[in-house]
Amino acid sequence: MPLSIDHIVIAVTDLDAAVRDYTALGFTVLPGGEHPRGSRNALVVFEDGAYLEIIAFPRPVPGFRWWQVLDRASPGLVDYAVLPDDFDADLARARAAGIVMDGPIEGGRLQPDGTRIAWRSARPPEPDIPFLVTDVTPRDLRVPTGAARRHANGVTGVAGITVAVQDLATSTTRYHALLGRQPAATGGVPGLGFGSVQFRIERQTLSLVEPRGSAAAGPAEHLVRRGQGSYAVSFYGPDDLTLDSGLAHGARLEIVRDL
Repeated sequence: MPLSIDHIVIAVTDLDAAVRDYTALGFTVLPGGEHPRGSRNALVVFEDGAYLEIIAFPRPVPGFRWWQVLDRASPGLVDYAVLPDDFDADLARARAAGIVMDGPIEGGRLQPDGTRIAWRSARPPEPDIPFLVTDVTPRDLRVPTGAARRHANGVTGVAGITVAVQDLATSTTRYHALLGRQPAATGGVPGLGFGSVQFRIERQTLSLVEPRGSAAAGPAEHLVRRGQGSYAVSFYGPDDLTLDSGLAHGARLEIVRDL
């Protein structure tokens, strides 16, 4: 601890089209590279150090959950990762609190210039909570700095992630154990048909939502089609704006004014 949002994963069927469309949305999109499993990615990196990973699978990867969600549902948000100060200590603490985590898993990819980057991760079998990641090679290789972090739409960082969950009480307990902190807020919004719990890490808000009525059709449909996990993302920027979900390849994205 402390933790921060490391990256948010968006799975798409056509990476080249996604790069064009996210550029049209005002993002600076960087080439990523290729993973040993054959997937390819592109990156959108923000001033706060978090980034979007836009990933595509040129060939099926049946045992990999991100590909499975893309295959059975549609493009969109599939996962997110948090970055701990001490990966081994936080992994041990999470496991001691009863959270099952697979790993550490060695990961890496080959950049277009031939540079190989490497990291380690630990992943929960059920993605209502994020996975942990830490760098083996210098972080600047995985998360570029400088002009790459500036965007025409004015986005500076991640304001929050909304996560659809099946059992709010269970997931709240799991977030408490993983993050090592109490919720910042609990309850719901009258008329919207869902329960909500919010956690804060740095300036970022993690909102858990459990649909409880017909008014919460969006999160309810998400759980049926895609399962638990990332539902929507908000970014800090100059003005409030909901981004075109077609250009975002199914991801629910919005910009909120950074006051």
